[in-house]
Amino acid sequence: MSDSSSTFDTSVGGHGPSDAGNQTTPSLVGGHVQFVKGKAEQAIGGVTGSAAWQFSGDKDTLEGINTMKAAGENRDGQTQGFGKVEELAGKAVGCEGMEKEGVESKK
Repeated sequence: MSDSSSTFDTSVGGHGPSDAGNQTTPSLVGGHVQFVKGKAEQAIGGVTGSAAWQFSGDKDTLEGINTMKAAGENRDGQTQGFGKVEELAGKAVGCEGMEKEGVESKK
């Protein structure tokens, strides 16, 4: 079992135990990966009845959303993005932000 005094970095881009001074630039892809990971953990928690899996899934989903929002603020939809592929992927995984970014980048 891990040390209960360990803290987690919940800021945008944080992915585990806090490490002072280790700031990362938010990544749209990284945010999507974190979001999908969270949704998978939530599903496992729902099937198994595990509150720990559900909590972890909720945390990862929220971190993914926050990372995507931060990365989206720094993104130029006219010059960056994957257009229709990104839009369809967003629809497939239920990510409205990804779907919106895809629509904006194919214009």
